[in-house]
Amino acid sequence: MPLRPHYCTVTGVIDSAHLLAAYDEQLRTDAETPSAISVTRHGPLRLVTFAGGRGFVTYRDLDGADAGTIRRLVAEVLAHYRADPEINRVEWKTRGHDHAPGLHETLLDNGFTADDTESIMVGEARLLAVDVPLPEGVTLRRVTEEPDVRAMVAMQDEVFGTPASDDMANAMLRRLALGDGMEMWVAEAEGQIVSAGRLEPVSGTNFAGIWGGATREQWRGRGIYRALTAARARSALHNGKTLINSDSTEYSRPILERSGLVKVSTTTPYMWKR
Repeated sequence: MPLRPHYCTVTGVIDSAHLLAAYDEQLRTDAETPSAISVTRHGPLRLVTFAGGRGFVTYRDLDGADAGTIRRLVAEVLAHYRADPEINRVEWKTRGHDHAPGLHETLLDNGFTADDTESIMVGEARLLAVDVPLPEGVTLRRVTEEPDVRAMVAMQDEVFGTPASDDMANAMLRRLALGDGMEMWVAEAEGQIVSAGRLEPVSGTNFAGIWGGATREQWRGRGIYRALTAARARSALHNGKTLINSDSTEYSRPILERSGLVKVSTTTPYMWKR
């Protein structure tokens, strides 16, 4: 049975505070890391291990920790991951609305580097699930076969400026094999993938996430990414998900805002590498 939505409306407009509350209550749990190999609880933290030597730190909140407690927690987290020789990198995911005194400085002091800050976008799936005309010759489809998945991930790596690697493609293929509801969508033109993104329905919640949105530069500004987002939103609704969330770059944020999604906070990943 679907959860009762944790939001209210005022004259048809969803209040951003209630959207943020739904995000915190429903997503900042084990639902956030469905493909984890292991999750270790350490105080208020969840220390996650993913395939490919990736650690990930997240939490619902820091349970009122002061600066001294946060310094201790960061040191203990690094000790935890350093003890595992398979771990080669760790992401500490922060949110702008958290009470976390001294966390930024402590992470930097312990060898983490801050990545770009993104907007946490939340809103109703129905607002995105609209008809968007595609440019002539552009088609959308969901991909499931290994060659298509590898081609999609390679395009995303190219657009994001990420070094080419099989790690992400292998991780996506493992996710597809699990059958946990994740979907991979592409837009194609002239025989190549020009835009792509994932849909990740979150079990036990009202949410589906839209992730990995990337469009080749020469194809931007033609409505392709918005059409790809609409296709994913329709699929989310078909699967009973009424809310959409996304961590958005400054390129994709205005597109989602025009469709009615709301910026409820920010998120900044801090990265540590062995």
